[in-house]
Amino acid sequence: MMQAIFRVFYEMLKVFIVFVLCTFLFYYVIKALHQEYEKLDRYETPQGSAVKVFQQEENTGMWERLNIFFRLGE
Repeated sequence: MMQAIFRVFYEMLKVFIVFVLCTFLFYYVIKALHQEYEKLDRYETPQGSAVKVFQQEENTGMWERLNIFFRLGE
């Protein structure tokens, strides 16, 4: 009886250790990826023949813009 309880405890301990190791591995991989992507400049000016594709509409009020937001989900 005591040996069965010890065996169950030992198996649970092995699963817990594997879980903790995988959690640490996942954390440090995500941390390394974050540091790598943090170095990139998101607001760098485009190179080549880039074209501005946004044109502000002049006569749109707040309610019209809110309506567009809810319709398009943007």
